[in-house]
Amino acid sequence: PFRFTQADREGRIIRFQKNLITTGFCPVTDDCIDENKSFNYTVFTPRDGKEKRSDAIILLHGLNERNWNKYLTWAEHLAENTGKSVILFPIAFHMNRTPSLWSNPRAILPWVNERKQEVSDLDNSTFVNVALSSRISKQPLRFYVSGLVSVYDVLQLVREIKSGYHPFFKEGTSVNIFAYSIGALLSQVMLLANPENLFTDTRLFMFCGGSIFSEINGNARDILDGEASLRLRNYYMYDFLKTFPLAFSNANISLEQAFSMMICPTVMTEQRESFFQSAYSRIRAVSLKKDVVIPTQGIIKALGKVSQKILEELDFSFPYSHQVPFPVNGCGYNESVNRAFRCVFEKVATFL
Repeated sequence: PFRFTQADREGRIIRFQKNLITTGFCPVTDDCIDENKSFNYTVFTPRDGKEKRSDAIILLHGLNERNWNKYLTWAEHLAENTGKSVILFPIAFHMNRTPSLWSNPRAILPWVNERKQEVSDLDNSTFVNVALSSRISKQPLRFYVSGLVSVYDVLQLVREIKSGYHPFFKEGTSVNIFAYSIGALLSQVMLLANPENLFTDTRLFMFCGGSIFSEINGNARDILDGEASLRLRNYYMYDFLKTFPLAFSNANISLEQAFSMMICPTVMTEQRESFFQSAYSRIRAVSLKKDVVIPTQGIIKALGKVSQKILEELDFSFPYSHQVPFPVNGCGYNESVNRAFRCVFEKVATFL
């Protein structure tokens, strides 16, 4: 694995993090959580003997993910079938970027019980989602701030790669993105804003992702509990744009504007759809018909008319979900699952 350590961040992000309300199980402010600032990440690479690579794919995962198990086969397939190195990069406060306590069932169970006492008729509250649910409920702005942190981390990584500073990649390496679920929203924001022109030529493939924010439903036992999901949606639909009013010009789009564009279909529709129209040759998406977390309709609302060229909806013959698109324990479905996996990832590998 490689080690990533955040470079000094601009004061605005630190101020944001310091002002976010803390939770009982994590009384320190977000800027003081060391695991989020320095962490390991893994790179899958083709077995071709090359010492330094000239092509990279960054793989971005979904919301409330704690391990990479689901993605290992995905990364291996992409590395072998594209001839490119695949970087499994964790977004802020996910995977190995949180204190281990947050994903320890025995340690976290008292907080599940406490949350159920705090919120009456709470649905889908589990030890798997209590850390994220509590932190989002306390301060929904945390979703945006952590997204900003993730973007700055990816920017730092891409700079290291393109400058030749990364020990694994040559100077001028091309960087494409494979994004799943909420990782797709992160990627759309980065491509829309294109900070420092780092993503001018980047190709993006979105799987089970790419929806306008207002259509995303994170209320699930392994994502967010019902109260946190509702608070998150209501905050960004009704409060965020008042707190951070948009001043749009035809000059560069800021990260804040790019995120605001992705909140609901009626905000900066023309600018958002115009971008996807101009960039459609670099973007592809596959959605799943029975996905209730990131529905196809939400992706169409984000992309506009050009979704006809970018998006393909698939449906599988076996039981699947957003969180588990390719179930490995499906009795009698193994061959169907393998076929579906190959169908999706051959599209990804061909495009990236």
